[in-house]
Amino acid sequence: MSTPISTPRRIARPRTLSRRRLLAQVPALGALMAAGCSRDVYVPPHVRGGLVGAADVLTMSTNRLLLRDQPLAREYGPDDIAPDFPTWGQTNPDDEEYQRHRREGFRDWRLPIGGLVGRPTSFSLDDIRRLPSRTQITAHVCEQGWSAIAEWTGAPLLQVLEAAGGLKPEARYVMLDTVDGWYEGIDLFEVVHPQTILAWGLNGGDLPVGNGAPLRLRVERQCGYKNLKFLKSIQAVDSMAGFGRGTGGINSDWGFHWYAGV
Repeated sequence: MSTPISTPRRIARPRTLSRRRLLAQVPALGALMAAGCSRDVYVPPHVRGGLVGAADVLTMSTNRLLLRDQPLAREYGPDDIAPDFPTWGQTNPDDEEYQRHRREGFRDWRLPIGGLVGRPTSFSLDDIRRLPSRTQITAHVCEQGWSAIAEWTGAPLLQVLEAAGGLKPEARYVMLDTVDGWYEGIDLFEVVHPQTILAWGLNGGDLPVGNGAPLRLRVERQCGYKNLKFLKSIQAVDSMAGFGRGTGGINSDWGFHWYAGV
């Protein structure tokens, strides 16, 4: 129960903030959020000009500030799992080498790990399955307007990079390429998160081809388009400039936001 007010109080009339003044303050707010923090954490690899670019910085800065203690994305119970996880987008790449690996059960398939790591190498699917794994039941939120809950099992991305000698000090991003020509970069803030995994299992079984076999990325705090299927290679890099248009991924090259936090 609130305490009664014995005497009337004068309530100050709120000042009107014009649209022009609000827009003028957006870059300053982004800078304030990023004050004293690393650019690697709070700024996209390529900042677009104008209001859209300022909004990108502000959104990412605010989200990263709130998530600075690296909380987990919500995890669900087995009863929440969707009976059939959608096979959205590409479901069977028309690539001769991929189709050969598929026919052979991915027996000889390998994932190259290169760039700014201590020991560039490649791992078989069995190599990755032998690494410490994590199982998580999470929601996939697609930018196309649907969502579904599934159980994913795989090796934490950081564990895979450590098996390749670990990241060199100058590494700032990890770029992932796929069999069907997609590429996306994530920064170290997401790389080190325990729920960022290379998934080889879905709902208690092997990852189906339609969902990205033999291996796909799960970065649970990002929209669906960052969760690449059909992984082909991984590189640790200090810049996104040499990939596509240099914005950080194929989706941002096409106009989507590079930072896809949900």
